[in-house]
This record gives sequence, C-alpha cells and structure tokens, in this order.
Amino acid sequence: MLTVQLPDGSSRPFETAVTCREVAEAIGPGLAKAAIAAEIDGVQRDLTYELPATGEVKLRFLTKRDAEALAIMRHSCAHVMAQAVMRLYKDVQLAFGPTTSTGFYYDMLLPQPLTEDDFPKIEAEMKAIVKEDLAFERMDKPRAESLQLCEELGQRFKVEHVETGLGEEAELSFYRQGEFIDLCRGVHIPSTSHIGKAFKLLNVAGAYWKGDASRDQLQRLYATAFFDKAELDAHLKQVEEAKKRDHRVLGKQLELFTIDNKVGSGLILWLPKGAVIRQTLEAMIREELRSRGYEVVYTPHVGRVELYETSGHFPYYRESQFPVLCEHNAGQLVDILVERLKAGEITDDEEAKLLDAARLLGFDGEVDPKKPPAERAAALDVWAHKHERYLLKPMNCPHHIMIYKSKPRSYRDLPVRLAEFGTVYRYEQSGELGGMTRVRGFTQDDAHLFCTPEQVADEFRACLEMTQAVLKSLGMNNYRVRLGFRDPDSSKYVGNEELWDRAESELRSVCESMDLPGLSIEPGEAAFYGPKADFVVTDCIGREWQLGTVQLDYNLPSEGRFALEYIGADNKPHRPVMIHRAPLGSLERFVGVIIEHFAGAFPLWLAPVQARVLTVSEKSEEYGREVEAKLRAAGLRVEGDYRGSKLGAKIREGQLELVPYLVVVGEQDRDNGTVALRDRIEGDLGSCSLADAIARLTEEVDDKRVRQVAEAPAADLSAKAVGNEY
Repeated sequence: MLTVQLPDGSSRPFETAVTCREVAEAIGPGLAKAAIAAEIDGVQRDLTYELPATGEVKLRFLTKRDAEALAIMRHSCAHVMAQAVMRLYKDVQLAFGPTTSTGFYYDMLLPQPLTEDDFPKIEAEMKAIVKEDLAFERMDKPRAESLQLCEELGQRFKVEHVETGLGEEAELSFYRQGEFIDLCRGVHIPSTSHIGKAFKLLNVAGAYWKGDASRDQLQRLYATAFFDKAELDAHLKQVEEAKKRDHRVLGKQLELFTIDNKVGSGLILWLPKGAVIRQTLEAMIREELRSRGYEVVYTPHVGRVELYETSGHFPYYRESQFPVLCEHNAGQLVDILVERLKAGEITDDEEAKLLDAARLLGFDGEVDPKKPPAERAAALDVWAHKHERYLLKPMNCPHHIMIYKSKPRSYRDLPVRLAEFGTVYRYEQSGELGGMTRVRGFTQDDAHLFCTPEQVADEFRACLEMTQAVLKSLGMNNYRVRLGFRDPDSSKYVGNEELWDRAESELRSVCESMDLPGLSIEPGEAAFYGPKADFVVTDCIGREWQLGTVQLDYNLPSEGRFALEYIGADNKPHRPVMIHRAPLGSLERFVGVIIEHFAGAFPLWLAPVQARVLTVSEKSEEYGREVEAKLRAAGLRVEGDYRGSKLGAKIREGQLELVPYLVVVGEQDRDNGTVALRDRIEGDLGSCSLADAIARLTEEVDDKRVRQVAEAPAADLSAKAVGNEY
C-alpha cells in the first residue's frame, strides 16, 4: 500500500499504483482541473508521473497560485513557440530553449533571419496550438534510442549534445505535443491549453551554439508569458519604462561612457562626466575604508597561471577567461590540447594535427599516443609548467592572499583588511554583453579580510553594515539579502564538507541576528570556495539587480590551497579565515544600474554637473563668472552658459541634461549679490543671496541627500528560472 502525505497534514492510502493526476482526481475535480504539476518529496514532476506502489511520499500539487508554476508554464510555452516556428518555416534546427527570470527564449538556426515583423504570425500560430489543447507527453528512452530519435528528427544540434554534452547520461527524456518532439529534462504542464493567452514575443538577437563564437550563429527568440493578462500588461509596461531608462541610451545622451569596437567589445571608456560619478563613488568607499581600518593595496592586471590554479579560479572560470598568455610560441596550442583531452572532446586525428602544429612552433615534449587521454594531458601539463604562462586577472583575491603571505603574521596583527579598486577581466560571449552591466573588463571595490575564527562574526557583520550604508547613501533601500549556500549534489565546490557546514552556519547566524530584509537561503548560489550574502536590489521599476556581496571562505586559506598561517597566543601556527567583500560589486555594473534607477537624474552629491550658471543676457556675464567661481570654490561641480541665447532655451537645455540646479543671474542680481535658483525637482525657488544658495547646495551634498526616489514593490520572484534543459 502507498500512503500519500498531503500539505494539510492529511494522508491518502492507495492500494494500486497511481499517477499524480489520479491522486488529484481522488481528492476532487476542482484540484484535478487546477493542478498543472506536482512536487514529490521536494522534486517537481509531471502529473503523469507514476508514484511508487508502496511506502510513503509527500505530495504537493502546483497550481497557478504557486510561485514555481510560472516557470513550468513558461518552459512549456517555449516548446509551443518552437513548434509554431517549425510549422511556419522549413529546415529549422533547434538548440536550447530555457526559461529566464522574466520569460524564456529559444535558440534556433533558420535559413532566413527573423524580424519583429514575423512576430504576429508566430504568435497567431502559438494561439492555434494552445487552442488545440495538445497534451505534453513525456518519453524516457535509453541513450542509443535517444540518439536515434534525434537523428530521425534531423536535429543535428540535439545529436551533438547527446553525443558530447550528455555523454554520461544512460537515459534521456523527450516531450511530445502533437507533431513536435524535443529533447528536454522537463517538467511540463498537462497540455497546451493551460498556457492561456497572456504571452508575447519580445525581440530576437544573435547567439552562438553553446556560446562558442567559432560555431554556428543562431537566432535567439525572446518571449514571456503569464497566467493572467493583467500581469502580462504590467510586465510589458515595465519593459517600455526600462527602454526609456536604458543606460546605454542615457549614457550616450548624458556623455557618461562609450564603447568603441576599435578598443574592444565589453570594454568601457569612461567619459569625463561618467568619470566624475565613478570618482565620487570611489571617494565615498575610500572614506568608509579609512574609517573602518582598511589598508589600500595595488596589484597587477596579470598573474601566472599557477597562482590561479592554486586558488581554483583556473580552470573553474576557464570558459569565461581570456586565453592564456604563453611565453612559448606553442603554449596556447598545448593549452587547448590539454583542455580538450581532459574534456574528452577531441578525436585522435584532431589530436595528431594539433600536436603537429605545436611541434612546428617548437613544442619538444614527449607524449605517448598509447597512453590514456588523462595521462597524455598530464604529460602535456608537465611541459606547459616548464614555461611561463599568464592570465589576465579574473579575480583579485589570489593577489591579496600573496600580500598577506609576504611576511609572518601574528594574532595581534589580525584582522588584516586589504582593499583595492582592482580591475579584472572575463571573456564574456559577445551575445551576452550589455552596456555597462555585462562587460569584459570591470573594476571591483574589492577587499579581503584575514581574521581569526573568533573574529569572523564581528568582521562579517561589519562588512554587511558597510554595504547597507553604501546602499542607503544612494536611496537604494528596497533590497533583499540572499544567502548563497552550496548545492550538496554539485561537484563545483572546493573544500571539505565540515568546513562548508561551519561557514554556512556562521554566516546564517550573523545574518539572522541582524534582521536583514527578505533574508532567504538559496542552495547552489554559493561561490565555489564558500557561502555568501548577496544584496539583491529592486530598482524603481521593480527589476532586481545583484549588487554588493560578502563571502565567507575557509577554503582558500587551507592547506590544499594557499596554506595561510598566523602565530597564535600559544606561539603555534593557526589558519586564518578569509572574508571577501565588495559593497558595490562592479563599478561598471553599479553605475549602469543607478543610471537606470535614477533615469539619469542623479542626486546632487553624485551628479557630474551639480549646478549650471545661466545669464539673462550678455550684460550679466561678468557677474555670472564670478558666481561660477564662488560655487566652484565651495567645492561644487559647476559650469556656466553665457551664450546670447534666450533664457528659456537655456533653462530647457539644462532640464533635458538633468542638471540638479540652475543658477540664473541678471543685472539686478549683480547689483544685489543674489541669484535665482531653479531646482530640478521643485522648480523655481525664487531669489536668494549667493551665500544662501551655496549653503543650500553644500548642505545637500554633505548629507548625501537623495530627495527623489520612486520605489517599486518588492520584485516578484515567482518567475525564477528552473533547470528544465539538459
């Protein structure tokens, strides 16, 4: 007999094997109609999933009211979108179609490019498929049959993925709705009719097969879906508002930054006004560092590969790193060969060709072709380590660790707090770059603390408080704190379980003692070396951005990594604990976010130009320049407009350029020593003495006052992406 435990505490016995749908029907027709998926002992399943014949299971049905249901429906809608495209166009090759936090996309190869003009007919076909009420049928097949099915379907990307990416899988699953069949992990809704009418295609962009720029260029079709039309309308309104606030557009209009292909994609050129914002943020952080006992350091932009091998950043971040810089001409070829051998992604013929090419460039190592791939890779590694190899710095922490190790440390020296505005580099795929928020070179307001185990709680708490203070100074008070813990089933984390448990317990204890807003634990979100607390900020139109972070690390100081030490009060060596922290995160990303958050209308203390002097006529230019000089002497960033243009036109320009204060001067002001202030927020403030105007502005700057903040409700987390793709 099977006993099904339900969320309300009740249980249901079943004497024969049943599916989740049959349990729902036994409970009542209302639930059977509303349920779209099930959760069995914490694992999501289709309603067609057959429960074990005996024992006990915990079962929860997911309906439209449950947060997890939206991602399931969206993934099903991605399949419907792909089906619609295949009905309308010939020779479509499917890649991947996962959900995102705001919708979903599908990467496809088509003979012709899609444009937004194609969206109406694709959406019309999707509506027809929804109306057909096609059931989602799961098919589990052994590996050989899965490969055969993909070949019969003529889907070469799926064939390759089964052969390589899923090479360890003994059994794979497919889903069918009508004539459409797709390789998919699932879960899916019962039938297409559960999607409803609240979906919308958004845009189309370029992508590469498996993110490799040397492979096929695909078309990525973006869309979103909701259970309710009103929710879709609200989302589309938010999308339109986001377009108005796009930092890439505002950055150009306000002359804050630029990106030039001659310099390189994803590499930011800070223009003078943007540099002012960056310098002002850096100055704020530096003052916090000074008051909190940090020491500022500087480290190089490159480091030897062995440094990052010790830390684990190489090869952990390999796919998002720039290529290795090798002393030997054959170094990069050998490096590529080692990587592909370890991944099992090279044929004997390809290996022989690469080795021949390497020998032409002077490779003189010994590689026995009869040895297993792992041993051949090891032999190549031995040769590589005889030659200097460098990486563009992917992280600052290994460099700060070496500064800590540069001299003996006593417990009396701890905590050691090392800080740096350190620039690091990641080779993001071109299709993933986005203005300042996704770049290839970025500067972190980074710091690493080395402390005794007894100091961990106080130091971690202080780092959290510093991040809160920084966000408060920008009026960004609408945030939640996400605790990123490891996923016990994942192999990406380094270090032993005992240290992880200890770090997670300490981090959780500190955070819960502070009553942080929206505190939640998310397994799988930890850094590879330790758990972390991320500050996830909701901007004024309801979008979430992960900004500041504080991370606890017992692993990099360990014997297997850098073997850090300090001499304790007992005169014996002890192991310090590391804390990684960055209140802003990346300066590029942070500035991109606040451009959109404030729509370019920065608070006075942060604005590139804080005031502009406007003359009524050319007769008052001399006094205007005197006013400008006195404002500048008071520490304000000011400029003047002394053109002979009409005053109304000058005011209009100042408003369009989002200057916080316009200081209007005429002949009467010259005679009286006054100015007429115009506030970007409150409008015309009338006439006042120049001294009073300076006092008003400097007080607002000194207080870091943020007078205009539009806060959205907390972001809806129901759309979180799930692991529905192989």
